Amino acid sequence: MPVPVEISGLIVPMKQPRAGKSRLRGAVDERDHPALVLALAWDTLAAVTAAGVPRVVVVAADPAAVSGLRRPGVEIVGERGPGDLNSALRQGEALLRERDPAGVVGAIQADLPALRPADLAAAVAAADGARAFVADAEGTGTTLLLSAAGGPLDPRFGPGSAPAHAQSGAAPLALAVPSLRRDVDTPADLAEARELGVGARTRALLRAREVA
Repeated sequence: MPVPVEISGLIVPMKQPRAGKSRLRGAVDERDHPALVLALAWDTLAAVTAAGVPRVVVVAADPAAVSGLRRPGVEIVGERGPGDLNSALRQGEALLRERDPAGVVGAIQADLPALRPADLAAAVAAADGARAFVADAEGTGTTLLLSAAGGPLDPRFGPGSAPAHAQSGAAPLALAVPSLRRDVDTPADLAEARELGVGARTRALLRAREVA
């Protein structure tokens, strides 16, 4: 189920894999932690591109460390500026706007290994060109933020980003899209994602490491 053609693209922020997802440490052996972070991101990007998003910009703190995420439709750029999440998203937004200043752009988290293309497409369709967001399974964070057509993304990521995005005027999308809501921050989150059905890279890594 491809997403509507009016979406210009999505931005995916990526920390250095060794430093990212600190609350997920212990889900696998410490030496395998970077590989797990990359597997989560790979499966997220695979679902995004399968949904028909025409352009994905990965804004990376360490582009060389995530170069293996490159695939058709996915470009990797080095993060510039102060190094915080929202500035990275604004950097990616500017790149997307260079080609399509009137379209919809969005930000999606890199830790959605169970993401289904149909769930992403449903969220984009429900937003219908308005600035909107999807909250995570706990209802406090944000997994997807979409701009209005031609409007600013205005990211407010960080602790309590869901209420922050609502307060900034973004519409919360109350949809049954569990694969889009289940981000992975902790080992318990990873177990829930596995129940939903993670993508091939995450599944293979966990099986190889004999993670229950």
